[in-house]
Amino acid sequence: MNIFEKYLDKLKKILHDLSKQNIIILPEKLDGINTEIPPEKFNSDISSNVALVLSKVNKKSPIKLAEVLSEKLKENDKTINEISIVKPGFINIKFKPIFWTNFTQEIIENSKTFGINMKEQKKSYLIEFVSANPTGPLHVGHCRGAIMGDVIANVLSFNNHKVTKEYYVNDYGNQIINFTKSVYFRIREIKFNEPFPIKNEDLYPGEYLIDFAKNIISLNKDIDFNDFGNISENLTILSVEEALKLIKKNLNSLGIVHDNFISEKKLVLNQEVEKVIDYLQKNRFVYKGKIKAPAGENNDNWVEREQLLFKSTDFGDDKDRALQKSDGAWTYFASDVAYHKNKLDRKYDYLINILGADHAGYIKRISSSVEALSDSKVKLICKVSQLVKLIKDKKPFKMSKRKGDYITVDDLIHEVGKDATRFIMLNRSSDVELDFDFDNVIEKSKENPLYYVQYCYARIASVFRHLEKDLKSDIKINEYNFQYSNDEIKILKKISEWPKCIDIASNKLEPHRIPTYLYELASLFHSYWNLGKDNKDFRFISDNKKPNKSRLFLLQGLSIVIKNGMSILGVSTPKSM
Repeated sequence: MNIFEKYLDKLKKILHDLSKQNIIILPEKLDGINTEIPPEKFNSDISSNVALVLSKVNKKSPIKLAEVLSEKLKENDKTINEISIVKPGFINIKFKPIFWTNFTQEIIENSKTFGINMKEQKKSYLIEFVSANPTGPLHVGHCRGAIMGDVIANVLSFNNHKVTKEYYVNDYGNQIINFTKSVYFRIREIKFNEPFPIKNEDLYPGEYLIDFAKNIISLNKDIDFNDFGNISENLTILSVEEALKLIKKNLNSLGIVHDNFISEKKLVLNQEVEKVIDYLQKNRFVYKGKIKAPAGENNDNWVEREQLLFKSTDFGDDKDRALQKSDGAWTYFASDVAYHKNKLDRKYDYLINILGADHAGYIKRISSSVEALSDSKVKLICKVSQLVKLIKDKKPFKMSKRKGDYITVDDLIHEVGKDATRFIMLNRSSDVELDFDFDNVIEKSKENPLYYVQYCYARIASVFRHLEKDLKSDIKINEYNFQYSNDEIKILKKISEWPKCIDIASNKLEPHRIPTYLYELASLFHSYWNLGKDNKDFRFISDNKKPNKSRLFLLQGLSIVIKNGMSILGVSTPKSM
């Protein structure tokens, strides 16, 4: 049950009834009206600005309007205890205990669906994320975006949208040629004891290539590795396969499984680039022209030449973009345009790209291509995952992919575990840099948000275990009108915000909202739990093991929200810690 939507609907019904009676005037659209938890100082459960929004069109003071609406609300809802009007015209409602009992009962009875927006039209989403070059293991720089994409997919799926998770494999171009050569030299190193040309800066020096080379040698005993030219094509396929096996293993260790892996090479070989260029030409989105030297490029070294350009400035980009290189080959951008045409052809309602910080400048050009290809009917949503700063022993922990001494995803998980990696990577908004402190994430204290949330669930489970009950036990209630304490009401109010949290996380694609919410909810619970240390009245179980059913009811509802929230994050909820 979404109490905010419920009372917003109640208010709108009252408004329409009053309008029919010519008591109030309504605008064409009831925009701007909201219901929310009021500040704690007002000692109320829910508040609305409805009188403030409608005062102008009705030419009445918000206070007078609030009085009329309050009277009607009380007539229509027997669970309301009292209504107060707060200047300049807010309507604050305080419920009877029966309201919160019914609310908790609904959560328990609808444990799998509590928080889902049932009114929202369900859509289809294609989320592309990670898409790291298949040249080695995933490193920490990929980790944040990978988890972000996965949890966005989870929260959309939780809200009953259809979601496809996709990885675009950049298996075409110079980086793959250099990668294949690197694997070849590692094979030569193993088979013929030839030293790896470490000084060649075009090559990938990482020692992980030794494992790639060993696997290729072991599984392909019939290949003659003496002549690179004869085996380069086959070796490229084998090398990319080895890289993808490792990448999928890295992703799996994070709890991430993609639905699709789309090959850039296949798009090129199927002439999808030529097809999309032809489409753009027919629609007059391309022309032959010259572009100025890119920012940072030495103008003296830049040779202007006529080339095929996409009119990306027509769609909000700061300059038109090249589709073809001087040697006639297609640019990376051209391949990406073809890939996004492929996405559009699969008829999703929304396309979402999760990009790394180094690709933020790419958003305008690829977004402009989607607008052109879809006749502005589909908007590409791009979310940027900012950098992660690793801190160990209070010092920055640096990495370098080119040198081969970077921190991999597996290194990170080995150090702190999957749960900590996923939770902490989501603990801040993706558009700001994140400090990942190895010491803090394994600390057993309030300072470690993961521990605090998991410990909340474990404490709840311990109560039921002490009573020899399961968390899903059917608690028989004879008296529903519980007298909840102020601390219990605080927890229930916070639980009531869960549907709002899901809505924001889903509609704004902001998964960090969920761990933040869970931490706040857990904090309220731990404060409440600690009251029992000094006062027996606040303990969940009496000395004779007689449980307080209202509190067990509350704990059950709380455990459902914690469990569902952590499941969306892909994080475990241990029953003991």
